Amino acid sequence: MTLALKPLQLGHLRFDLPVVQAALSGYSDTPMRMIARRLGAPYTLCEVMLDYFVLQVKQRRRTHHLMHVADEEHPVGGQLMGAQPDQFGPAARKLVERGFDVIDINFGCPVKKVVGRCRGGFHLGQPQIALEIVERVREAVPISIPVTVKMRRGIDDSAASREQFQEIFDGAYQRGAAAITVHSRTVRQRYDGPSQWDFLRELKQQATGRVLLGSGDLFDAPACIDMLRSTGVDGVSVARGAIGNPWIFQQVRSLIAGQPLPDPPGLREQREVIATHYRLAEQLYGAKRCLPGMRKFGIKYSQLHPCHEQVRADFCTVRQPGAWQTVLDKWYAQDGPGVHPPVEEPNPMVRSREFELPLC
Repeated sequence: MTLALKPLQLGHLRFDLPVVQAALSGYSDTPMRMIARRLGAPYTLCEVMLDYFVLQVKQRRRTHHLMHVADEEHPVGGQLMGAQPDQFGPAARKLVERGFDVIDINFGCPVKKVVGRCRGGFHLGQPQIALEIVERVREAVPISIPVTVKMRRGIDDSAASREQFQEIFDGAYQRGAAAITVHSRTVRQRYDGPSQWDFLRELKQQATGRVLLGSGDLFDAPACIDMLRSTGVDGVSVARGAIGNPWIFQQVRSLIAGQPLPDPPGLREQREVIATHYRLAEQLYGAKRCLPGMRKFGIKYSQLHPCHEQVRADFCTVRQPGAWQTVLDKWYAQDGPGVHPPVEEPNPMVRSREFELPLC
């Protein structure tokens, strides 16, 4: 039996699948986004960029990758974060000039050094400044460019924080936000403990006619379906669950179509995708500069291998371009079954499921 879901609408943009890839600091660059799109993601966001950095960076060979958008990945969103409202508008215009189709404003980052510099989640404690930022971005870019917002459910669980959240949430839509993504943990909670999906359900019930996306604890395809069903949100934004597992979008499509959860990709398919990801990164960054970033991805990709601890260790040792191919030849030369990646922090609202890990 198929799951009846409405297409996701961001302004004039319409997506057949209400499951998108979130902005991921240090990860969601052009190669990751391209791989996700090829494996079923309808929309992806670039890793968050600081407003002042966007305004200062020059178009040079050494920096061309920083705001790079490939032809095949449209539509794609660019996410902005900063402290000063007057910098957001000019930075948003520059992102549009560089080819981004949506501007997303980050009011959700909980990282201590970010909040300490009055960025990201810090703005949830100052509604007037947050809404000024939304207004300045909306006025700065063409009406054809949707403006969206990323939030957490508040600084903390106090009544004052809830009131501030609601003021920003309602005010952002009133100032032209096409959609808001809410991560259902607080800023103080950071990434600890389960996210509160009940909060998303209650929020959607009172946000009639507004486009709301949910985020938090979406580590596999069934969790995406569970959030859509249990909260009623219009879409979900997959963050850590998409790193090293771009197949999550294909798997969601199968579940929505009423099919069983597909088997994890086999080793031959994993090899092809990992090799393609590396090639895209090498083309963008160069043979040497792509290696640190790709080691991070290799660690995540290794979770789908039945001998993941050994594979992870070998990816960590890659220091020369040729060594990447050596790891693929050692661990992915023969086809065989893959495994589902472990669920890092299972949410109690996600129905129980267990995947067997073959012995090496």
